[in-house]
Amino acid sequence: GSHDTMTYCLDKSSAVSGNESKLVKLLNKCMPCIVHPIIMKWSTTQVLTVTEQLEAGVRYLDFRIAHKANDPSLNLYFVHMVYTTVTVQDVLWEVLRWLETHPQEVVILACRNFDGLTRRLHCHLTACIKEIFQCKLCPRNVSMILVFYFSFLRVIYYAEISDSKFLDMFYFHCIFNLGKVTFSASDSAEQLLFSSKEYLLCHFLIFLSEKFFVAGINLTENLRYILLHPFGSLKKMTLRSLPCLKIWIKQQYPGPKKECINIIAGDFIGNNDFVKDVIELNRKI
Repeated sequence: GSHDTMTYCLDKSSAVSGNESKLVKLLNKCMPCIVHPIIMKWSTTQVLTVTEQLEAGVRYLDFRIAHKANDPSLNLYFVHMVYTTVTVQDVLWEVLRWLETHPQEVVILACRNFDGLTRRLHCHLTACIKEIFQCKLCPRNVSMILVFYFSFLRVIYYAEISDSKFLDMFYFHCIFNLGKVTFSASDSAEQLLFSSKEYLLCHFLIFLSEKFFVAGINLTENLRYILLHPFGSLKKMTLRSLPCLKIWIKQQYPGPKKECINIIAGDFIGNNDFVKDVIELNRKI
């Protein structure tokens, strides 16, 4: 998987996201020529396009979705401190085009953040996903075994939900929740969706489940570190750490046990042998 999949196309002229700290907003407002380039260096986590990431072997896309403040349109963008140049809808079409040329592949769309999204915008997002992927979406009450067995089930989509006022809508429109997924043939009856609405409120459940664990190996800096390293960047920091991360990846095991990992998401996935090393873990099954 790729962490913050869409940061390769962050808008250099974009305003800072509404969720960022007041200090970051103030510094960017007072010294934009200095602060904005620094924000770009520490916000960019990928350099490959979404199609190039899929071609490289990524099957888990981390979509941080947002709506720009004071934007009267329904356009949704991706965000990581600043907004992207491309819209969510355009990228979903791009994923669809790739799927149509790769009929045996399955892609997981992990949608989260939802900064600035109202109920109306949430409805718009789910409607776009359903309209674009149509029958390729994994339906409710289908086991993971069947997803990989039948080629017509192509896109698995889940949303992290932290706001209860959107709960009812996403209970009916969220395609699946990973909490009960298993790759074990003996557990083929496991269902992809929880039957209780309460589970959807636990939007970090995917990271805690004993059945399905997603590990993000991305390094995270804080404001103090950035200020102390004005000539640094997230890419430089990540590339220095790749040898250590490579060793850690090779020590992991996939599977349904609580100590196992099923998805590993990283930054700058085109560097080193990250994708290859993750795929090689399947040989341990």
